[in-house]
Amino acid sequence: MRIIAGSRRSLPLKTIPGLSTRPTTDKTKETLFNCMQAEIYGCYFLDLFAGSGQIGLEAMSRGAEYAVFIEKDKKAAACIEDNIRFTKFEKETKLINKDVLYALSELEGRYRFDIIFMDPPYNHDLEKEVLIRLKDSSLLKEDGMIVIEASLDTDFSYLDELGYEIRKQKIYKTNTHIFIERKNV
Repeated sequence: MRIIAGSRRSLPLKTIPGLSTRPTTDKTKETLFNCMQAEIYGCYFLDLFAGSGQIGLEAMSRGAEYAVFIEKDKKAAACIEDNIRFTKFEKETKLINKDVLYALSELEGRYRFDIIFMDPPYNHDLEKEVLIRLKDSSLLKEDGMIVIEASLDTDFSYLDELGYEIRKQKIYKTNTHIFIERKNV
């Protein structure tokens, strides 16, 4: 696993062994960042269920101004910390080793993000819980975007009733990226 573009291009990143995380492949990551590239430069980026931190670090390498990583698992958080140190992004990042919903409450009123990315464990409806929490939150800027990596069978039929709309969707063999934003009221 590595950073694929930007100022830290080709730097290898650590990942935690085992099946507790699903590192995004280079090809999928390339497609993801091609879809977001116009919004990355100078943005504040929030990486939820951050795993190894590779998505937030890729955003930083491509010109994001600041990234916050939230990861509950202690081994994964230690891996993120190592990757942040190795890529020399200590001053432009923050790592929070807590449950995502609890951490979002802590961040409220202190940060505003242009992009919120989440790759929660599949088939636990955690993306819905996070979207409910973000619905009336000030964490997402007015014109901000939420990107969700999810399994192909994840139900997003509730987005409309929560006040979100799909901007675009990329479908891969085993998963999808859904780009959503708040509806203009």
